[in-house]
Amino acid sequence: MSTFVLIPGAGGAAWYWHRIVPRLREAGHQAIAVDLPAADDSAGLSEYAGIVAGAIGDRTDVVLAAQSLGGFTAPLVATAVPVRAVVLVNAMIPVPGETAGQWWDNTGWAQAREAAADQGGYPREVDLAVYFLHDVPPDVAAAGEAYQQPEADAAFRSRCDFGAWPQVPIRVVAGADDRFFPVGFQRALARERVGVEADVLPGGHLMAVSQPAALASYLLAVR
Repeated sequence: MSTFVLIPGAGGAAWYWHRIVPRLREAGHQAIAVDLPAADDSAGLSEYAGIVAGAIGDRTDVVLAAQSLGGFTAPLVATAVPVRAVVLVNAMIPVPGETAGQWWDNTGWAQAREAAADQGGYPREVDLAVYFLHDVPPDVAAAGEAYQQPEADAAFRSRCDFGAWPQVPIRVVAGADDRFFPVGFQRALARERVGVEADVLPGGHLMAVSQPAALASYLLAVR
């Protein structure tokens, strides 16, 4: 039995993983989706990492999965407590010492996103419906509104203070239809920053709620 510990992206809502958790548990594993204090401007990456590490406790055989901004918390957790593998899902992949605020310019994200928008025929201007909810079932999107909260600046200001990614398997999952982090951008980032080829799954940026079966099956196959 493995323990899957699931880190949300901006907004910090464990709810994001609510369509994944039952599938992992039905397969006989433990699954813990972590809530983070996203609206608290006194809580940065180190506080996030402490909360996630506390949720892991003394559990073993841990697979750590991180969505989007959660990619900045993942290396801090993985270097503090033992994990078997790290899975980065449509994630911001940091380098040591980088802040999430710096990441956008450092990676050329805006140019990649705008080029993908031009090619895909949708607006360059970031809009919730166009960039995040375009493939999420309307009833699921409506249910998620109650869990939305703004992400305070603290997580973007604080440095991702780690020396190197741990020597464990690192997987990168990219959504084939992700408009916020286009798949080509994610593939290049995965090669450059963690030296792996991204695995492309169906779904947009919020694939855990738009394509839960595919993502859960992928997680269950992580070795």
